[in-house]
Amino acid sequence: MAPQISPSILSADFSRLADEAKAVEGADWLHVDVMDNHFVPNLTLGVPVVASLGKATETPLDCHLMIEDPDRWAPQYIEAGAGSVTFHVEAAAAPVRLAREIRAKGARASMALKPATAIEPYEDLLPELDMLLVMTVEPGFGGQAFLDIMLPKIRRTRQLIDRHGLQMWLQVDGGVSAETIERCAEAGADVFVAGSAVYSADDPAKAVRELRHLAEKATGAPGS
Repeated sequence: MAPQISPSILSADFSRLADEAKAVEGADWLHVDVMDNHFVPNLTLGVPVVASLGKATETPLDCHLMIEDPDRWAPQYIEAGAGSVTFHVEAAAAPVRLAREIRAKGARASMALKPATAIEPYEDLLPELDMLLVMTVEPGFGGQAFLDIMLPKIRRTRQLIDRHGLQMWLQVDGGVSAETIERCAEAGADVFVAGSAVYSADDPAKAVRELRHLAEKATGAPGS
């Protein structure tokens, strides 16, 4: 699959979210980090802001729920306009049921793993998912340094996906930049969340194009 870039609005100017969303409309997704100050030690935004963002941009919304009780809240983000919803397996009470509900409501179902959470215990869940997110930093704050020790986990996850013959995406989030995206792509990731690398650039749209080119070059995908 061709690499996809999902800029994270966590690194955007929150006073200008509509403009910041439009600034990256060449991206594949707009990554929306939802944090509740319980599952992670930070508080960001919720359903009303997601609904407003959905009206402000044509880019589909990729909502990453870093919250407690995603079983209860995830459906509301789909109703607000999210095209993809990611829940953390560490927080979900019934991940299979939740993934099926997300799909039934018309969104892509994705499951996230913290850096210390192994993929192997969840191998049987993979067919229920459209995407799996391997966190390459501890969730909760933007601008963190990429954890190189996650690269073997990305490789193992890709091997499991391929072993089952699944057409699911493998996303990475945390410290993704021009310096790290090629390593992630070579390890098997194909969806890349980038916050600071995009929104700290003078031209965010150009930064998206450059990240896409680097990922394509690393994998020999079309466009490289």
